[in-house]
Amino acid sequence: MYEDDWDIARAALEWQIEMGASDAIGDLPIDRYAEPTETTQVDSNLPKSSETNISEEIDPIVLAEQTANSAETLIELRQAIKDFPHCDLQLGARNLVFGDGIADAPVMILSDVPGREEDAKAKPFVGAEGLLLDKMLAAIGLSRQENTYIATVVPWRPPQDRDPKKNEIDMMTPFIRRHVSIVQPKVLICIGKTSCISVLGKEEVNNIRGQWHEGFKLPVMPMLHPRLLLRQPLRKKEAWRDLLEFKSWLRKNQIVDL
Repeated sequence: MYEDDWDIARAALEWQIEMGASDAIGDLPIDRYAEPTETTQVDSNLPKSSETNISEEIDPIVLAEQTANSAETLIELRQAIKDFPHCDLQLGARNLVFGDGIADAPVMILSDVPGREEDAKAKPFVGAEGLLLDKMLAAIGLSRQENTYIATVVPWRPPQDRDPKKNEIDMMTPFIRRHVSIVQPKVLICIGKTSCISVLGKEEVNNIRGQWHEGFKLPVMPMLHPRLLLRQPLRKKEAWRDLLEFKSWLRKNQIVDL
């Protein structure tokens, strides 16, 4: 490559970064100017096979229900999610962010979607958000090493960290419902908008946080996301009140020895 070409390519890359590009879509470069390869022409008049007709009629949500319910263990469920072909989010994500913590814990936290660090490490709540969450849990006697399990409602990082679309949430909800049924917790914490939509059918976290609800046939407490608390530290007071309410409920119902 000539030196001038290198400078032009570098300048183009720096411009993309300034415009907000943060991730490469593919590991290998694509030559957009290459001549197309010859492809076999298919006679459009030929009748479609019965298999093609059947596949076109498949409802991804129904298939997700069937696939999720067939999993008997967390290992099987993880593999089922990984093999599920209808969620395009996995095409742009690095890793499946499945879960972390004690698999039979009485307290289960449902997060919304992975961020950049979670995607890179294939683990929910890492980095600054994870440190803050661990401190919040420790303040009321909980930890993912002893009595808490964390799972992600949408386990694939969306492009540019956008919010998941409704059909993506609906498609992944059968898997998180099955996730909960395998872990068999006594109580759920929903963190973030996506988890509240999936479990409770509600997205206004500010209006429902700190209050008790029912989802997946379990008591549910929605809470503010650590990501929000890092951006708006003054709201930590609200989060602390919610944590105290949650701790009081755990003691009252003798869920965890605090």
